Amino acid sequence: MAKRKQKRAQLAPPSLPPIRQGLVSPGRPVPPHIVRPPYLRNGGDPGRSTMSPIRTPDEILAMRHANRAAADILLHVGPFVQPGVTTDRLDMIVHDKTIELGGYPSPLGYRGFPKSVCTSINEVICHGIPDSRPLINGDIVNIDVTIYIDGVHGDTSMTFIVGETDEWSRMLVRETKVSLDKAIEAVKPGLPLNVIGLAIETHARKFNLGVVREFIGHSVGPEFHGSMQIPHYFDARVRTIMQPGMTFTIEPMLTLGSPDLGVWDDDWTAVTLDGRRSAQFEHTILITEAGCDVLTIASDGRAPADVFASVVTV
Repeated sequence: MAKRKQKRAQLAPPSLPPIRQGLVSPGRPVPPHIVRPPYLRNGGDPGRSTMSPIRTPDEILAMRHANRAAADILLHVGPFVQPGVTTDRLDMIVHDKTIELGGYPSPLGYRGFPKSVCTSINEVICHGIPDSRPLINGDIVNIDVTIYIDGVHGDTSMTFIVGETDEWSRMLVRETKVSLDKAIEAVKPGLPLNVIGLAIETHARKFNLGVVREFIGHSVGPEFHGSMQIPHYFDARVRTIMQPGMTFTIEPMLTLGSPDLGVWDDDWTAVTLDGRRSAQFEHTILITEAGCDVLTIASDGRAPADVFASVVTV
């Protein structure tokens, strides 16, 4: 059985045609009453992280609200992921919903990022910039939503299947989600952070999927990206012990081929060098005394990836 799965993954073709950047419209305006994240005072540069890895009780309450809002936004944009819809339109939908909820779209202006959400199609691993390219039947696209509200950031993403796609892409999307679920199951206070990468890498290897190493999970709270790093591969040197009150993202990026990557001239868009597809799912979690809480669950109690499970689990 393992050999059959390995052969299938090796035969997965590059995405055709390859993704090329379309026209990027200006960033959308944010009303003056919306509170901006501090990094915008420095032209988008967050500077060196000074955030404690442990959230205060008030910060935990704010994180629950912010991450619930992020999941609400992802749940809201999901039905618009259809053939013919541009990623710029998806950016508008995410932007408008973020403002409606009283938050600021964290990516907008962060280190100069020009849009309100990241949309990463096919062989784009992460940090894709929304543009004029319409989605095509058979594409897969990750939508990465972050909202700044109540002084903290809520961060979540999932990969959608656009219309009908091939068996390799369905397997990739499905097993990337499963790898995230297995990582969350491994989280317990008192254990080192490297159990997360071990769970993801162990699952990915069963399907001969590559694990991207250059982009990892991170602590999150008042800062968009804190200094605590969570690799999605096993690293024996990562010995930080998980403690109640920590909040961080787990966001595995798996590939059908080699995880080796390059970055476009825009200094953001990361793509697989072999042109094969990549998928990503992301939750923000809170370490508790008993295990962890997944914070990026929508107001109605649903996780966006489970709502759209019909396209994930086929």
